[in-house]
Amino acid sequence: MSASGSGTAQNTSDTRQASLFVDVLRFVARHWLAFPASLCVTLAGTLVATVADVMMPVIAGRLVGDVAGPAGQAGPVRDAGWMLGAMAACGFGSVLAKRYAYLGITALTTRVMQKIGTEAFAHVQRLSTDWHASTFAGSTVRRLTRGMWAVDMLDDTLLLMLLPEACLLLLTTLVLGWHWPAMGVLLGVLSALFILLSCLLTLRYVAPSAQAANEGDSRMGAALADAVTCNAVVKAFGAEEREERLLEGIMTRWRTATALMWVRGTDSANIQGAAVMVMRLALAGGAVWLWWRGQAGAGDVAYVLTMTFLVQGYLREIGQQVSVVQRSVNEMEELLLLWRTPVAVSDPAHPVPFRITKGEIRFSHVTFRYPGQTRDIFSDLSVTIAPGSRVGLVGPSGSGKSTFTKLLQRLYAPQQGTVEVDGTDLATVAQSALRAQIALVPQDPMLFHRSLAENIAYGRPGATPEQIAHAAKQANAAGFIERLPDGYATLVGERGIKLSGGERQRVAIARAFLADAPILVLDEATASLDSESEAQVQEAMQRLMQGRTVLVVAHRLATVVGLDRILVFEHGRIVEDGTHQALLARTGGLYQRLYTLQSL
Repeated sequence: MSASGSGTAQNTSDTRQASLFVDVLRFVARHWLAFPASLCVTLAGTLVATVADVMMPVIAGRLVGDVAGPAGQAGPVRDAGWMLGAMAACGFGSVLAKRYAYLGITALTTRVMQKIGTEAFAHVQRLSTDWHASTFAGSTVRRLTRGMWAVDMLDDTLLLMLLPEACLLLLTTLVLGWHWPAMGVLLGVLSALFILLSCLLTLRYVAPSAQAANEGDSRMGAALADAVTCNAVVKAFGAEEREERLLEGIMTRWRTATALMWVRGTDSANIQGAAVMVMRLALAGGAVWLWWRGQAGAGDVAYVLTMTFLVQGYLREIGQQVSVVQRSVNEMEELLLLWRTPVAVSDPAHPVPFRITKGEIRFSHVTFRYPGQTRDIFSDLSVTIAPGSRVGLVGPSGSGKSTFTKLLQRLYAPQQGTVEVDGTDLATVAQSALRAQIALVPQDPMLFHRSLAENIAYGRPGATPEQIAHAAKQANAAGFIERLPDGYATLVGERGIKLSGGERQRVAIARAFLADAPILVLDEATASLDSESEAQVQEAMQRLMQGRTVLVVAHRLATVVGLDRILVFEHGRIVEDGTHQALLARTGGLYQRLYTLQSL
């Protein structure tokens, strides 16, 4: 790459970094404003404490001036007493104000963290199925939690440290300039140069390494979650050492990036410490010069020296706090980018009330392709499914069977045409209202690491123990559940790993029974079961189908033989439509060919 090209790329990166930095600050500030009372208490306490700190050097200077005169005179003694009282008032006032500031920021930060966490979780839940399939769960969790705790660091740094530091520098510069304009200008210029140096070191030197360390942390979290989730596969292939070597390589890159970040942070702190010392010597030298010219007395010199120590501490902290702000912003960047990930299917601004009464399903001239693909899955697809009918969806892999059910659940939206239930366009209703009335029994049911009772009642959280037990009995699940030591209180493990495939399937059917939805989708519900488990699941499914509109996605055609109607898909088109007997009698038909192959 040419030098000009490299420079352009660097400028683009810097511009993007600065824009993201501002966006993060706006994002946090917007959440501060959601809690004005806590914010006001924090700001008021911080500002009162800062004013008290600014007054301390002034009072100390006056006190030195009072005691520098002849001892025992009534006037100086009285003034010294007043100065001691003022010093006590400022000291205790600062402590009290800081206490209220800490109480205010505690309430503010915890509420903001809760709000950001719940809103981010809600947004992640609404991201597309494709997004979740392509993103490590461990990485997503790390991005959420790290972003939440970054708010804690950012709030403390901005409101309790940088804000009072900036106010103190401004007020001290004004007070010093009121007495000696040249000294005020000197303090202002040196403070501005120091802040500029701190920002350049942080943004240009420390920030890139902090960003690389955060990316390494996310990759490490993702790799850990992936390996732990797939531990059964690791054990099956004896691949423990291979996974350990893989993780070691990832952690080595993380360690290198993190060590570089810490070293650069130390370098930045050392440079800033040296700059503060130069500034302190310059101010002290200015005070001595004023004393030598007769423009300052002992009290004035004491004030300048005291103020110099105070400013030194604040300036040294400014450099550190700018680094903390940058690190917090870096840790929030991924959360903000996650927040900006668009939701694939949005609810309408004003969803219409929706309740399925009959269960008629109608696809009208539907054209659909998955995001990022150029080939249509469906092109001008139209079909109507009568209410209360049991319909099988069959065909080769990739023909559109599962896509059909995903459009019905509005996991995706068609590019053209409409999907309607009972005459209502699903684009006009809330997704939660729609899906609450569609029960799904997938091929590989996912269960929460919660009790069996909670998993069965997931579609109806307020169900009684009697209703849960009745649903389990209808699903042929009561037998194995009651044999467990803890019965319905048994924890099933992550994704239901403690249960067999047939047991998970029966729990999913019990969940569907209890949900009592008018539309039922069975997606390869018996494809991975042994014969005995399949017989129990088939019996339970026959009971579950009664009185509902049912869609059965099936590769094993034996599961659709007794259905009212079978739709045969091929390349996104319905090429055959009829009962099992009618389709089987169609010479040369796709259904007949598939059925014959499976029979053989």
